[in-house]
Amino acid sequence: MKRLWAVLLALLTLSCGALAESGEMAVPKFKDVSVHDPSVIRAEDGTYYVFGSHMTAAKSTDLIQWKMISRDAGNGCTLVENVQEQMKEALQYAKTDTFWAPDVQRLNDGRYYLYYCTCKGDSPLSMLGVAVSDSPEGPYENLGVFLKSGYAGYDANNLPNVVDPCVFFDQEGKLWMVYGSYSGGIYILEMDPDTGFPLEGQNYGKKLLGKNHARIEGPYILYSPDTDYYYLFLSFGGLNADDGYNIRVCRSRNPDGPYEDALGQQMIQCGGRPGTYFNDPDYEGYGVKLMGGYCFENVESDTNQFRLAYRSPGHNSAYYDAETGRYFLVFHTRFAGSGESFKVRVHQMAMNEDGWPVALPQRYAGEEIQAPENKTGLYKVILHERDINKTEHVSKLVTLNGDGTVSGDLTGTWSCDESGLFRCEMDGVSYTGVMTVALDSKESVWVPVFTALDETGAALWGSHAAHEN
Repeated sequence: MKRLWAVLLALLTLSCGALAESGEMAVPKFKDVSVHDPSVIRAEDGTYYVFGSHMTAAKSTDLIQWKMISRDAGNGCTLVENVQEQMKEALQYAKTDTFWAPDVQRLNDGRYYLYYCTCKGDSPLSMLGVAVSDSPEGPYENLGVFLKSGYAGYDANNLPNVVDPCVFFDQEGKLWMVYGSYSGGIYILEMDPDTGFPLEGQNYGKKLLGKNHARIEGPYILYSPDTDYYYLFLSFGGLNADDGYNIRVCRSRNPDGPYEDALGQQMIQCGGRPGTYFNDPDYEGYGVKLMGGYCFENVESDTNQFRLAYRSPGHNSAYYDAETGRYFLVFHTRFAGSGESFKVRVHQMAMNEDGWPVALPQRYAGEEIQAPENKTGLYKVILHERDINKTEHVSKLVTLNGDGTVSGDLTGTWSCDESGLFRCEMDGVSYTGVMTVALDSKESVWVPVFTALDETGAALWGSHAAHEN
């Protein structure tokens, strides 16, 4: 972890210098897009792309302003020419005319490989295949399918639904694909980096977790050079606005596991009991919960009094920027009072002193990780807990006092050093994370924030009440 805190301290020095020269940080203009299950990749020219279900895709140069480049699996699809005909085998097998969550990876030949999947939806009748293009924007040419599920005799309690691929290189240069949704769990396969297909003789590959229709899906694996761990991100719960989607993570020293959570629980044990179906209490005690539905409630001094509540954030991807040492969490979220509409959100992450990622409580606006100059004052605090919460957790009000005490709805102690390392104890629970400056986009004001985890893997967020002294 010494390397991590050295990086943070370097960023602090650079950021403070930039602030001193330019004064108040500018408030960016956001441009949102609707891409479900966004999988992120950065192209050679520095452009970020997200690819989502239904063949949607968008791009951005800064993770703040996005532009749609492909809108649906019909007439609006620009990724694949004549997509209904090219992917006919997968669509007909799954009895559908659309696609689920894809992934794109650049392989050894310098070309971009699109891993696509189809699913009937009310059963794990699914197919997974790959297409290739010279450009991340396409057009992609279909190479064929290589996995299927849901056929006669298929055991959906123990075998995977072949959707939600994430393809990545490990530190040894090996290529892997982690995949799976509900049904028999999450699996991983070793892939051929020259052809894009699985190495022979693996069948479905190795199981990492899940069984008996546990509501766990959207696996995504990211390696951290700061901690030397592989982090497996997952979405627990259902994706609808009132169905509890939430983002969790576990880790391993090896890309193919075994993975464990903050309590040391082996994730291979995470799943539903025999004979159960979508029984959340069986598995909601596993994994480090980074975020679920939440709302920073208004205080009297807020200039914008509309209530902004995030519902069912999930199906994330993640990105590590080796040049800056920054981590990003990319996901879609729904909102209270907005039905099933959704938008892409990006939050910056950091590693806490225990080697777990923590997500900043406000969306990414170009900030660097830096300890705030003024840390005390009134904060809106979210306790994310470890439940699959179908309604948003709402903020409490606490004050971080100058003498290192915490008062208000929660009481305890707090500290923050020059690097941004944040520790606190609130109502007898200890947390460790980071404190920095982020944009309260509802109030259009840069504010101190903190993000931390307790020893069980439950997230604590704090965002300064923007207009409080």
